[in-house]
Amino acid sequence: MELKSEAFEEGRYIPTVHACQGQGRSPAIYWSDVPAGVKSFALVCEDPDAPFKVWIHWVVYNIAPEARNLVAGAGADDLLPRMTIEGVNDFGKIGYGGPCPPPGNVHRYVFRLFALDTLLASDKPLSRQELDQAIKGHVIAQAQLTGLFKR
Repeated sequence: MELKSEAFEEGRYIPTVHACQGQGRSPAIYWSDVPAGVKSFALVCEDPDAPFKVWIHWVVYNIAPEARNLVAGAGADDLLPRMTIEGVNDFGKIGYGGPCPPPGNVHRYVFRLFALDTLLASDKPLSRQELDQAIKGHVIAQAQLTGLFKR
């Protein structure tokens, strides 16, 4: 699979509109080259350069198998594909939390898309750790896109 964004290219800077000091809107994300047998997709965005731990900015799952994109501001504007559920990020909120690193160094923001052979059952929004457990043994393919941000 291939994962891209209209907002930034691989290894390039994420526009401020998608960060905490901007509007904090999720970027448009799209994917292609999907394998057969997909029942749903899951997407996470994480900052591996955050102090103390990998910081989770977005958890999205049960994205419909026919979906090939998430539009900009999807969760905030209620424009997620059918079935889609947003999980809990490390800001303690449901939905997207834009890049918000401490001033100084450049941070990487890794968007990871998982093609799954199942639809996830959950009675509450999942955290990244809970998502990892739920998708174990169900990942058909995955792709990633990395953007940069610095304050």
